[in-house]
Amino acid sequence: MSALPFTFSAPLALAALALLPALWLILRVTPPRPRRIDFPPLKIMADLVARRELPAHTPWWLLALRMAIAALAILAVAGPVWNPPREAAAVRGPMLLVIDNGFGAAGDWSDRIAVAESRIAAATREGRTVAVLGLAENPAEIALSDPRAALEKLRALPLEPHAPDRAAHGPRIENFLRAQPQAELVWVTDGLAIRDESPFLAQLKPLADAGRLAIHAAPADQIALAAPENQAGALTVKVLRPNPAAAATGQVRALDLKGLSLGEAPFIFEGNALETSARLTLPIEVRNAVSRLEVLGQRSAGAVALLDDSAKRRRVGIVSGTTADTAQPLLSPTYYVSRALQPYADVRQPRQGSTDPVGELLAQNLSVLVLADIGALDRDTTGKVEEFVRRGGVLLRFAGARLATASDELTPVRLRRGGRTLGGGLSWDTPRKLAAFTRESPFYGLTIGEDLRVNRQILAEPEPELSRKTWAALEDGTPVVTGERRGDGLIAMFHVTADTTWSNLPLSGLFVEMLRKVVNLSGTGPAPATQGDETRVETLSPTRVLDGLGQFRTPPPTSQPVARSFTGRASLLHPPGLYGPSESSLSVNALAPADKLAALDLAGLGAPVLPISEPVARDMRPLLLVLALLLLVADTLATLWLGGRLGLRRARKVVAPAAILLALTVGGFGLPDAARAQTPPQPNQQQALPPIPRELLANGAMTRLAYAVTGDRAVDDMSKAGLTGLNTILAARTALEPGDPVGVNVERDELAFFPVLYWPIVAGRPIPAPDMLRKLEAYMKGGGLVIFDTRDAMSARPGGGTTPEGDQLKRMLQTLDIPELEPLPRDHVLTKTFYLLDGLVGRYDTGTTWVEALPPADEEGRRPARAGDNVSPIVITSNDLASAWAIDRRGEGLVPLSGGDPRQREMALRGGVNLVMYALTGNYKADQVHVPALLERLGQ
Repeated sequence: MSALPFTFSAPLALAALALLPALWLILRVTPPRPRRIDFPPLKIMADLVARRELPAHTPWWLLALRMAIAALAILAVAGPVWNPPREAAAVRGPMLLVIDNGFGAAGDWSDRIAVAESRIAAATREGRTVAVLGLAENPAEIALSDPRAALEKLRALPLEPHAPDRAAHGPRIENFLRAQPQAELVWVTDGLAIRDESPFLAQLKPLADAGRLAIHAAPADQIALAAPENQAGALTVKVLRPNPAAAATGQVRALDLKGLSLGEAPFIFEGNALETSARLTLPIEVRNAVSRLEVLGQRSAGAVALLDDSAKRRRVGIVSGTTADTAQPLLSPTYYVSRALQPYADVRQPRQGSTDPVGELLAQNLSVLVLADIGALDRDTTGKVEEFVRRGGVLLRFAGARLATASDELTPVRLRRGGRTLGGGLSWDTPRKLAAFTRESPFYGLTIGEDLRVNRQILAEPEPELSRKTWAALEDGTPVVTGERRGDGLIAMFHVTADTTWSNLPLSGLFVEMLRKVVNLSGTGPAPATQGDETRVETLSPTRVLDGLGQFRTPPPTSQPVARSFTGRASLLHPPGLYGPSESSLSVNALAPADKLAALDLAGLGAPVLPISEPVARDMRPLLLVLALLLLVADTLATLWLGGRLGLRRARKVVAPAAILLALTVGGFGLPDAARAQTPPQPNQQQALPPIPRELLANGAMTRLAYAVTGDRAVDDMSKAGLTGLNTILAARTALEPGDPVGVNVERDELAFFPVLYWPIVAGRPIPAPDMLRKLEAYMKGGGLVIFDTRDAMSARPGGGTTPEGDQLKRMLQTLDIPELEPLPRDHVLTKTFYLLDGLVGRYDTGTTWVEALPPADEEGRRPARAGDNVSPIVITSNDLASAWAIDRRGEGLVPLSGGDPRQREMALRGGVNLVMYALTGNYKADQVHVPALLERLGQ
């Protein structure tokens, strides 16, 4: 029956349909009429009871209804399944179900399993055997089994956190197809290609030509991360996508080991680019705490990049050969090296007058030891340094006059006695430039400045391995930086000094980047122990690994340790995660630093590609059972109606329970998920209309000032009167014609419509809720200006503590993320946005106005303007501005002022105009400081 659109999992149950004629006769049987015996005393009562006539036979339409119910029940028991038509002829042989169960399938893993289960169910009905193969699993021989066992294996198939190795399964698949030439291969693929998949696709091509290959694939829209790097100024990571149809923008989030978010950064793919980067500009202390980067909205191990201890800044010890009595702190070699290393390394220097500076620093568990112009070392110190390098440390040496006259074994190459100087023997007439870095150099990719010059260097003795050990060279080929591996460590040497006496390299940005590259080469743990002439490779066991969805879990039994030098991508034996102790961990990621994402070229196979979301077969039992129950409810209602028990009054009592029963029945059996038009709302999602009147929001082009409603009627009335008076002045003296001021409830009203929010502080009022403060914080960060007015300038006393209003404001601001504040400077942009003022006064003129602190002044006493048009998001005053702004139509003040200046109200109104102009136009007035220079350059 597999050739029909319908198939049945229990076709023998259809034999019950032959009993339907007998059921028809049984339902038509009517019991004999009861014998009627008249009882005279009940004659009178019989006349009072309404006669009710019952049919002698069951109506034919009711019989047909009951027959349909029975037929639907029989069909449901038979297990009908709707099979969509196939493009090719049906395959009778076994089925090999191949699934990409790597991280690329994480986004719709449940849908992929559902498609595979549907395929196995179809094979069950067709009587075919099935073999299940996960391409991210360990290659093994493929064995056929009955569909039930195959279904259990499928449901036990895990979602792996690494990419599937399809080529590794190629020989097993070939052996299976050779043994089963009539087999059908069904491939549920994630559509991603990280390796070269052409051999695997070529192996499937004959199956596709024979019509025995079916592919299920979803659009390849996964986003992945690779190559995280803690650079000098930011944390960067490569963002990859398989094709231009994937998302073009997104966010990368940084987390620590506890899962706390430390920052986010956007990424944007330009045009059809398949690779971009995200840059998280965070303080070095925060970057060192980052252990995980992930793409927001992507639940996949490929969308996670882990950082280990090598991404953190190293502990570097610096020892200089200069003496304490002749060294100049700002010109010494240690100054240039320490300043270059400080952005990404923990720099340590020995105590002044230490008798064993090298031993003192090595005892501090260094990663890198820098020796700047250190000549001969004693035997004990040499032994300590050699042991340090052998155990994985990095020794970085700088040349100098002392090293030029001495020699030891702690250099990567043999040095020639004396130096090569400008104008001397074996020298050049003019300073030389650096040659471009070779691909083998750790400095490859760094930019060399055109003005970089070398005046002197220590030459290396010629040797066969000199070119291999050369990391940087001059244009004439003589080495400037050399390096060599010793044990698990490294010895590197700059053949110039660490200061500017031999070259200007320490003054360049290239010097910083070169030191960073050298420091990143340092090991993070002890070297392996030695036994005779053989050395054991140090291995690290997994401590925390990722699952397929990118979540941490305990290491599975199949995971194995990795070598400390491991740099490859994750696999089944080495799942992505953190290996080794936390203080010297090693991260293994799903993608290697050089990996790319690409989409599989499935069109070349010529096989039909079915979507993941489309079901292969549909079980019709739920639909038939629901339809049978609906007919059963109709039969019940018809029976009640024929029996006279379904009058108008009784109908209300019967229909309501029947409707409830019908709803519960339909809901109990459930409909397919595709029938749900929308996701049910979550309980915590509330949709409330904003209480601000619609007529105020309709005119969006009108600027309005707002004040916070405090609940104190007198204070709120004064705030409204003050802003109304300020509106009158703004309309009369500026091009701004604001609308009427609006009193807002900060907890419920939207603040984005108002550029300025005036907030008078009232002592004793409840502290705003945390959600309200976060909303206010978002308003300030979005460009809004909040004016907090404590109105307590008269009651505040110098050195007498804060007032109740001040305490109230202090409690409010404790949890707000506000910038550093300072008293309003006399040259602040706020004092000259419209009027030239000395400060902001109100009803009182003795209070202090606080604004966001500006950068410090330069040597000439001028303060630089802040970047962009940002304004101080907060202004705090105690001068009761609203009372001074409150005027009537004739311009007379509504509240007397306390100051002695007759122009105080005018100055207060001018200050209000400046505040509004400041909020609307930003700090453009600060650019006026450049006018003299611009006029001078124009010759005016």
